[in-house]
Amino acid sequence: MKPKLNRRSFIGAAAMAPLLAACGGAPQQKQKVGTNTKSGLQAALPSYVPSTSVKPDIASVTGSGGAATEPGFLSYPSGGIATVQGVPGKGGSYTAVTPLWGTVPPANNSFYQAMNKALGATLTMKPADGNNYDTIVTPMAAAKKLPDWIQLPNWWNAKFGTDRLVGAQLADLTPYLAGDKVKKYPNLAAIPTGAWQACVWGDKLYGIPSFSTNFSVPGYITYRRDILEAKGITPDQVKSVEDYMNLGKELTDAKRGVWAFDDVYTYMGFAWDIPLKWKVEGGKLIHKYELPQLLEALDWHYRLAKSGYLHPDAIAGRNADGPARFYAGKVLIAGGGAGGWHLADYESGVAADKNYRRGAFDYISHDGKSSGRMYMGEAARIISYLNINLKPEQIEECLAIANYLAAPYGSAEYTLVNFGAEGVHHTMKAGVPTATEDGKKFVQASTFPFLAAPPLVISNPGADQVTKDYAAWQAKNVNALIKPVFWNMNISMPQQISLLETSQAIDDAIKDCYHGKKTVAEVKAVIDSWKKNGVDRLKGWMTENVLNKYGTGQ
Repeated sequence: MKPKLNRRSFIGAAAMAPLLAACGGAPQQKQKVGTNTKSGLQAALPSYVPSTSVKPDIASVTGSGGAATEPGFLSYPSGGIATVQGVPGKGGSYTAVTPLWGTVPPANNSFYQAMNKALGATLTMKPADGNNYDTIVTPMAAAKKLPDWIQLPNWWNAKFGTDRLVGAQLADLTPYLAGDKVKKYPNLAAIPTGAWQACVWGDKLYGIPSFSTNFSVPGYITYRRDILEAKGITPDQVKSVEDYMNLGKELTDAKRGVWAFDDVYTYMGFAWDIPLKWKVEGGKLIHKYELPQLLEALDWHYRLAKSGYLHPDAIAGRNADGPARFYAGKVLIAGGGAGGWHLADYESGVAADKNYRRGAFDYISHDGKSSGRMYMGEAARIISYLNINLKPEQIEECLAIANYLAAPYGSAEYTLVNFGAEGVHHTMKAGVPTATEDGKKFVQASTFPFLAAPPLVISNPGADQVTKDYAAWQAKNVNALIKPVFWNMNISMPQQISLLETSQAIDDAIKDCYHGKKTVAEVKAVIDSWKKNGVDRLKGWMTENVLNKYGTGQ
């Protein structure tokens, strides 16, 4: 059972524009341009020692490309095994700022008190509005007034100027965690290596990852399994994008108010091998906007929009109502972001239709002639940092606290961190921690896991079929996952170069195209204009400063 911190609903947020002014802190270091060296990165990374404290019901499966499925739990582990002996803290006091998508609980509430007692230290939690978090943190950094412990989601790295904060305002953790030094903190050692890689800048380790996973995907094409199976339709019958188009014809019945598709572009594009940003062909970098298969994919989506198989509200861009359409059976196939397959989804679905069951199609190639591929996302996007002004003994105390917060799913520490004190914030019902009224007020909005947290698992107590279905889909598709170019590489680049990486004009034109409002030729004209305005400069900089020096990171 995951705490009601729907982290995946915001992990997919797009990166913002770079911070305009360089941020300082302690004596300013000059951050080197580029990224980590291969040898420097390996020297900075903590050793990986998986935890064996809690055994899952469905074991993780490792794929051929380095990905691995998330372990599955069909019940909440009983016994509450303790993984930390005694209290980790030594009486220190620290202020922590994290984003919060929810109602801010009152300060010094009973949950915070229980946590501080268990930690042996005082953490003054100051959660800030997640919707405006980038605008809240930036002035603190500019004024050199960051708290002792802060969460900096990496999709805002450019906005925060994280590459300029490390070593200036954020502490270097390499001396404490690199290599076997992390073994002093067993729960931190159990965090996957890829997640730590996302915390390294300039060959030094600065961050502490939360919600890490070896199965990081943007999403999938999801479908109403209950309805399609009743029609004899199964995922193995869909091997190409034309198979999808044929499904559109078979499933759409506009007179009955049923359409085959909601928006699928975001996740269907991978069928044409369109990367997250870059490809390397013949030793040369190619941006995704330049790829001919992007136009091929848009042609298919334009035809879909004109076919009558796409729900009118999707064409109009009214995506906020997409889940309701899916639950009601008004659309049967939709794009689904990673993490949307969980207990709350099941509960909403069966409330609308008692037969509701979600499924997802396997990753495919557009023509069905080769194996499907999906580019992996970062192994962690929620990363916390410690203030450079902390003394070594304070950093060690905070890392001991982080080790407590990163205790595995179902452990005694995990239960307290995510559900509060038994009898006060939760009670056990049918073996599941269930929130009391105080738990709902104080714990559900908890931000402790944003400082450190264990790797993700799949668990939906009371809906075992959801866990089995999602775990089985991951296992079937794990071999399709591949590392994209520059995977998990933190790249520091000049502001003017970073501004060339994306184009709102192109993204808007693409959206209009897959909604049938702009032709492929019109999108191509916008892309051609973008190419003339500096793409060669962008590729030249990336080639010279990253590709030629450090490789692709794959």
